[in-house]
Amino acid sequence: MQRRSFVPGTALATVAALAATLTACTGGSGSGSGSADTKGGGAAATSASAEPGKYKTLPEPCGLPSKGILRRLLPPGGTESPQDADKVYAGTADITYDTDRRVGCRWKREAPDGTRHLTLDFERVVSYDPAVSDDDKAQNVYGKKELAAQLPSGGTSTAPTPTPSSSGKDGKDGKDGKDDRNGQGAQNDAPGQDGKPGGDQEAGKTAAGGKASTAPSSPPPSPPASPSRNPSDAPGSDIAPRVLDGLADAAFLNDKLITADSGVHRDVTIVFRSSNVIVTIAYDQWSADKTTLPDSRDLQEKAQALAQELADRFNE
Repeated sequence: MQRRSFVPGTALATVAALAATLTACTGGSGSGSGSADTKGGGAAATSASAEPGKYKTLPEPCGLPSKGILRRLLPPGGTESPQDADKVYAGTADITYDTDRRVGCRWKREAPDGTRHLTLDFERVVSYDPAVSDDDKAQNVYGKKELAAQLPSGGTSTAPTPTPSSSGKDGKDGKDGKDDRNGQGAQNDAPGQDGKPGGDQEAGKTAAGGKASTAPSSPPPSPPASPSRNPSDAPGSDIAPRVLDGLADAAFLNDKLITADSGVHRDVTIVFRSSNVIVTIAYDQWSADKTTLPDSRDLQEKAQALAQELADRFNE
């Protein structure tokens, strides 16, 4: 039988073709898979990185308020020269070491009715946690400031509900309750010097049979208001410390009247957040006459006007 001769070239060509086919299949599959993993990884990395804040820098604080607003908050006093007035309204910048993260400015105006101070502070918050955005971090910082201000419950101004112990017998105040109870003037029921009831009220404690009456007695007169407060500071007033709606992303106002040996002054503070920047406005008036309290409503309205102007500037 004649054997068929072996041709090495043909075999090698066949093997090479088969190897090329296998390599092409493997390489194509690997290339496609690798491309999908890279894209998926990029998307995952992007979603894990929180959004950066809107603001990358901070404005120059002393030049941000308009001259008109400054003249309202710091009205001219005395007979100062225009040069001195310009110096007052120019303000003094705070010394900071990173003007992209924190800046501030302060003003002082002396007037016959007392001295006024105005301070601005701008803080740009940056989150170094890739899972927390700059805005969320700023909101956390703002929330701590609002909590520290100890605003009325819920951030609103609500009047407290009177308790039964502070009401008269018929649900009216103590004076009406006394008049309705015995039909006489309040003079017979006035408490004695020792704080105990006197006159007909003392005698009316005993009923038939010598038993003591269980009718509730009228509460003692309210003590005079503390000099460190005035009626406008009480919860329920429209100028009590409160959350401010409609100002930037979040805002609150605090108002404190200070009566100390060093003098009488009212301090109004407004804090608001615009994206990842927190702005603090501190405005106070020291009274030259300790018997005259600085007007809370006047100071608040002026401070709010400045806060709104600054918030609008940030939105430009």
